Amino acid sequence: MPFAIRPLHVAIFVAIMAIWGLNFVVGKIGIQQLPPLLMMTLRWALVAVMLTPFVARPKGRWREVMLVSVTLGFIHFALMFTGLQHIDASTAAIAIQLQVPFAAMLSAIIFKDAIGWRRALGMAISFIGVALIAGEPRLEGQYLALAMVIAAACIWSVANIQIKLMGDIDGLTLIAWIGVFATPQMALGSWLLEDGQAAALAAADWRAWASVAYQAVFVVGIGYGAWYWLLKRYAVNQVMPFMLLMPVFGVTSGVAFLDEPVTLALVAGAALTVFGVGIIIVRRPKLMAPEAERV
Repeated sequence: MPFAIRPLHVAIFVAIMAIWGLNFVVGKIGIQQLPPLLMMTLRWALVAVMLTPFVARPKGRWREVMLVSVTLGFIHFALMFTGLQHIDASTAAIAIQLQVPFAAMLSAIIFKDAIGWRRALGMAISFIGVALIAGEPRLEGQYLALAMVIAAACIWSVANIQIKLMGDIDGLTLIAWIGVFATPQMALGSWLLEDGQAAALAAADWRAWASVAYQAVFVVGIGYGAWYWLLKRYAVNQVMPFMLLMPVFGVTSGVAFLDEPVTLALVAGAALTVFGVGIIIVRRPKLMAPEAERV
């Protein structure tokens, strides 16, 4: 039987979800001044500098890590933050949760993992929740941006499968070396697809730099450091339900710090999405690789 989670560790789990949930707002603030791919270049560079001196090299896993750096490190985050640039942080925090039903679909295809009617119901509910939010008037004209966030969720599920196929690998080691490989990819992407980088860097104030630092130090260094420390002490089925708190913190922080409007459609859509994702996680908590970055 799994050990009961100590109250202190419950508080740490909740704090991690708060850190990750708040990152939608922090990232939104950062990309108001820095082009999204440029900001992701700075984030991954700081992660690489911060972590690589303290982790082992993934010997014999270089090709696999490089491939994950393309899907998770580059494509996922490029889509996620480019989309976030044009939609509310609250909407993005909910839409990105579709990574869970996408992961369930891919798991069924690749691992022949039977979905079952309960998880199928959870998938349907979560997609209905996002569709409800997408119907809001404030998203009119921004459907491409929302589609990019949903595509980012789909790409995350691909990376999730890649990581599961890798087998046992230390999470911080994986993220550190993803940072090494993703940094030049993001820099090249920024050079090819964005402009005004030098002017943006020169004009950026403390909020932009704080956004980059928060994403590297708090989201990765503190958040994932504590996450992996706790994963060694508890079963996956005990810890994964805490992930349901992340969109709650994402929505509430968007409302509190960015004055994003609270509408009935947003509340109903968020509730349906989290409920649907919750069904999937409870039914199959090992569906997701704990090493995969989520925000």
